[in-house]
Amino acid sequence: MITNTELEYKGNLYPSGLISYEHDQDTINFISKNGVRLQVTVLRDNMLRFRYATNGIFENDFSYAIDEDNLHGFSHLDVSEDETHIIITTEKIICKVAKDDLRVGTYELNGKPILEDEQGFHWEETFEFGGNFVKMSKMSRDQENYFGLGDKPTNFNLKGKRLSLWNTDQYAFAKDTAELYKAVPFYMGLHGNSAYGIFFDNTFKTHFDFCHERRNVTSFWADGGEMNYYFIYGPQMSDVLTSYTDLTGKPELPPMWALGFHQCKWSYYPESKVKEIASKFRELNFPCDAIYLDIDYMDGFRCFTWNKEYFPDPKRMVKELESDGFKTVAIIDPGIKIDLNYSVFKEALENDYFCRRADGPYMRGKVWPGECYFPDFTRPEVREWWSSLYREIIGEIGVKGIWNDMNEPAVMEVPGKTFPLDVRHDFDGHPCSHRKAHNVYGMQMARATYEGVKKFNFPKRPFIITRANYSGGQRYTSTWTGDNVATWEHLWLANVQIQRLCMSGMSFAGSDIGGFAEQPSGELFTRWLQLGIFHPFCRVHSSGDHGEQEPWFFGEDVLEITRKYVELRYQLLPYLYTAFQKYVEEGTPILKPLVYYDQEDVQTHYRADEFIFGNQILVCPVQEPNVQGRRMYIPRGKWYNFWNDKLVTGGKEMWVDAPLDIIPIYIKEGAIIPKYPVQQYVDEVKMEEMSLDIYYKIGKENSEFYEDSHDGYEYRQGIYSHRTFKFTGKEGEMIIQQHKQGKFSAPYTTFKLKFHGMPFEIKRVFFENEEVNVEDLHYDKENQTMIVHKDFSELHIVGNSNGNTAE
Repeated sequence: MITNTELEYKGNLYPSGLISYEHDQDTINFISKNGVRLQVTVLRDNMLRFRYATNGIFENDFSYAIDEDNLHGFSHLDVSEDETHIIITTEKIICKVAKDDLRVGTYELNGKPILEDEQGFHWEETFEFGGNFVKMSKMSRDQENYFGLGDKPTNFNLKGKRLSLWNTDQYAFAKDTAELYKAVPFYMGLHGNSAYGIFFDNTFKTHFDFCHERRNVTSFWADGGEMNYYFIYGPQMSDVLTSYTDLTGKPELPPMWALGFHQCKWSYYPESKVKEIASKFRELNFPCDAIYLDIDYMDGFRCFTWNKEYFPDPKRMVKELESDGFKTVAIIDPGIKIDLNYSVFKEALENDYFCRRADGPYMRGKVWPGECYFPDFTRPEVREWWSSLYREIIGEIGVKGIWNDMNEPAVMEVPGKTFPLDVRHDFDGHPCSHRKAHNVYGMQMARATYEGVKKFNFPKRPFIITRANYSGGQRYTSTWTGDNVATWEHLWLANVQIQRLCMSGMSFAGSDIGGFAEQPSGELFTRWLQLGIFHPFCRVHSSGDHGEQEPWFFGEDVLEITRKYVELRYQLLPYLYTAFQKYVEEGTPILKPLVYYDQEDVQTHYRADEFIFGNQILVCPVQEPNVQGRRMYIPRGKWYNFWNDKLVTGGKEMWVDAPLDIIPIYIKEGAIIPKYPVQQYVDEVKMEEMSLDIYYKIGKENSEFYEDSHDGYEYRQGIYSHRTFKFTGKEGEMIIQQHKQGKFSAPYTTFKLKFHGMPFEIKRVFFENEEVNVEDLHYDKENQTMIVHKDFSELHIVGNSNGNTAE
């Protein structure tokens, strides 16, 4: 056994010397002289798992983060040794474990280093709590950069940062706040055009140092638990991220209405106020799909109750709102008011469902209802009970979505703003303290909520949003960035945070548009909404302490501009829905930071203003007041200005005009973008025709368009439509080919094609390999539109080239 003095003498490294190693199918076990055990498991050709036990005994192998259905298996595995190393070789990487000190290095097959241990694994015993602080240090190369870690409100590139993961209620948080609402211990490193990922699956408070303390060292450590991490090789960032998202899980498709525009405030009450807001949206023809009820809808803030003075007949109200196209979303918090006349409290007390302190009494804390007890969501029977509580609000009253808040968990008026660390949790049969369970508490609450809403909303799909989360929580819920502030800096933060969440496997995310705390100017609200319509989750939310924040509050000019952009959101819903299906099926992020889009371009490693929405729309928000334009980086390739069809060549920074009613938007050449007509809410209008915007290029480009019934689960039985469009452009001609999969048939029968940048006059048209008269396709020369049957296979257009140049 090693003493603390010996550890200190050894620089906190375990003594060198390998006793033995064993190779069993996909796992290689190493035992060192001092009893430290290293286990390397090959999950895929590009993914290795590393576990370290300081006393030779591993903890029970249990994780809330890992998806049980994740794909694993490899094509090739060879284990060999030379004088100094044990060598593990897969089809994509080489891993070397040093015999003298078990330090690890991973390499490309050509021997190029990917990631190598610096000191490697080391630890220190914690006498206060028992167990160890466990730490891993890696070498960092010059120009190596780091991305990820969830919702951190700091620069997109994490090089030089030191950050912690401990879910914390941070009202009006500031830039560079170290701890926020989520714990996502996953990051990607990028060096020499080779990307890798590290997922440190440890739910204790974790820490990450990206060359902050030492210039060429990056490290990660935890206040307890096991050194248990996954190494994922790319070499493309897309390979890393999709592998990580498959490992930790992907959500199911949300109902399309959840992708519409949502309006929220703390709080809309009584019923007359809710109805007034809803009516105003319809009166002003401002599209909106959901209205939110914050804590004031409850009776004394008791969860699963209604204030009958404010809402005398909630079932009727919800039904009337739905008849006008509004879904109702209601908040539910984890704190249960201590009140023996309150059925939820009494039932939980009788069944011993609440969290207890180490020496026996229930954990008591103050939140909105006053003194509360808190369910232990890490117990399966508690989650089952919690899910059953949604029977009335979802199944009988008809609320369509649930919003989980304060679930970091947040406790008022106590140091640390959360549970005492001695609180005990079941952790699904692996009893532990709050030190271990804290970061997954909100995730498990959201999981229980998801299961309840799904059960009582069936056969429709559930919609859940949570503030706190842990890796893997994207399987159950969407999220937002929490209690931000109505400042220009927070507009910049919202842009960075959502890109970071998308790069961390949590694409269904958004911010409180306009800021939760304080009051935005009309200009700030406008610029924020222009950004927010391109976030997967799109919601205005504000604190009632700081004035009104409905679009019409800021005057007619702001109303007109913001309505134009929300209408654009609704036009682009089929494009966004297609991107969501790609995320659900393949783990592809819905927003793509420029570094993800083109990691070979070093300029993209340090930029976060611009991003790719879906696969083919480039967006650059305006994040400063009183400007008529800005500098913008255009990534490589050619892009059409959305507003005037002007073609520009990328790979450079350029000035773009951006008066208050314009946000710079560019479309990738060759793209085919599906668009709906403007609607006031999803499925208000029966589609009689679908628009496809087609952007000419010389060369080839593929586009996709996914459709289903927008809700329900028929798509899992093949009742969907997945169209792939192949665009081929040449001098003086273009060919559009379509391939369709799935059995879903939309109600419309035709596509209205709108051509952008077509550099020739149409002379001949071949439809399904037969020449047709262009008038037969209702060609409108002035508007450059044409109508074809939705199930066409090939359209070939020939003309005389007039040239098409780009800046």
